[in-house]
Amino acid sequence: MMSRRIALTLVGLLLAPSIPVAIAEELIPFELRGQSKEKQVPQGSGAGTCSFGELKLPQEFMIYAAGSYTGREIHFQIDQSGHQATQIDVVANSISRPVVLLLGAYEPTIWNIGWSSETKILAVLASGYHRQVVAGLPKNVPLLISSYDNKGPCGYFYVSEETLGSLNPISRRLFGRPVDQVFLAKSGQAIVGNPLGKDIKLVTSPETPPESFLDKSAPLAGSLGLEDAVTRGLLRRATSADAEAWVNALSEANPTPDIPPIAGKGTPRPRQPSLHNAFVVLKEFVYPAGLYGGNLATFYVPKGVPMPMGDPGHSSVYDFKTLRCKGAICR
Repeated sequence: MMSRRIALTLVGLLLAPSIPVAIAEELIPFELRGQSKEKQVPQGSGAGTCSFGELKLPQEFMIYAAGSYTGREIHFQIDQSGHQATQIDVVANSISRPVVLLLGAYEPTIWNIGWSSETKILAVLASGYHRQVVAGLPKNVPLLISSYDNKGPCGYFYVSEETLGSLNPISRRLFGRPVDQVFLAKSGQAIVGNPLGKDIKLVTSPETPPESFLDKSAPLAGSLGLEDAVTRGLLRRATSADAEAWVNALSEANPTPDIPPIAGKGTPRPRQPSLHNAFVVLKEFVYPAGLYGGNLATFYVPKGVPMPMGDPGHSSVYDFKTLRCKGAICR
């Protein structure tokens, strides 16, 4: 029975607090537990043809598309693109007819699938530019992943108001008719099909939890990635002495700058760099994804230390070898 195979319920993180949901006794609360000890689950090789093979569809079924450019950011990575990994929680609720799902996002995305106990999911296609993976789907449900990243047989698309024109052609190719309705994800959530009732029960499969897609070779994202690098001895927190060392190095390299002196002060010294979220690079280091906005950092790279690899985002990088600062807000 399906109910015996299901171990999680999409409650709390998945739905807005205003939607009450009954939890069956055999289910446990849904939560993102962070790093998982489970082996990474391979999905979407991109091999083969754009079809679901021997899938037999009933006379009546619904075709729903859902997604957005990106989901809500998560703290671990699922690929080596350097882009922040995201997650979109999808609840399918279609009591009268079974459904097929077309899911699309541009950014690397975990599609975390749940459904009402009366809903039957016939097949799922997940697509996007970067890596796309599907969690919570029983292994007996046909799954096709076709992205730019995996050079998938169906090409790639993502779901937004601006990209609706790409949906019907792929739907006709796979299922013989156009999409019935599109549901745009908001804040990493999409309720697909009928609105959720007051006492509806939602379930998901524990066979492929979101954490199983953790790419252990990629650094954690954002501030967690920086703290992890400190713990592993790749970075250390910068101090005022490091900022002063940068000023001294600039002054020694250009002892007579072509600027007039200020009365009573003399020739001004270069300005000290920021110490906001500042780190000194100690060893080979890969920037974690997501160093934008409030997560931007300042990096000091001493002579003899390799320049970090990857995307620094909005961060500033002070290179003691070249005495140049790289970044959008260098000063």
